[in-house]
Amino acid sequence: MTESLHVVCPHCAAVNRIPAAKMGDGPRCGQCKQPLFTGEPLELGAAAFDRHLTRSDLPLVVDFWAPWCGPCRMMAPVFRQAAAELEPRIRLAKVDTEAEPQLAARFGIRSIPTLAVFRNGREIARQSGALDLGTLKRWLQPHLQAI
Repeated sequence: MTESLHVVCPHCAAVNRIPAAKMGDGPRCGQCKQPLFTGEPLELGAAAFDRHLTRSDLPLVVDFWAPWCGPCRMMAPVFRQAAAELEPRIRLAKVDTEAEPQLAARFGIRSIPTLAVFRNGREIARQSGALDLGTLKRWLQPHLQAI
C-alpha cells in the first residue's frame, strides 16, 4: 500500500492527494494543472493560511515578517533559498504581519521575524530572530517530511 499525502495547491488552493513516492517528481495540481511546488515561499493571507494549516499533510513553516523590518528583509533571501532546497519535504510560507494583523495576534507574534513550524494544524516549534541558511536548515531538520 502506497502512502499518500494531501498537498494544498499554492495557486488555486485545491487539495491534492499525491503518493509519497511521487512527491519529488514535480507533481501538478489536479484542478489547475500548475506545479504544486514552486521553490518559493508562499505569501499567505488569512483564508489561504488556514487552508494550508488544516488541509495539508506537509509541515508548514511560516515566517511572520513586516516590510519595514530590517532583519526580516535580511532573512528573506535565506528563507527563499530554504524553500528552493527543502521542498517538497516541507512547505515554507510568509505572513506579512502588517497586512494580516489578526494572524499575528492569533499566534501571539511579539517580535519579528518569527518562524513557526506547524504540523497537523498545531504549532510545534518557534524561533524568533533572523537566521542564516545553515542554522535555519539545522533548526528545521527534525521537522522535515521523510520523502
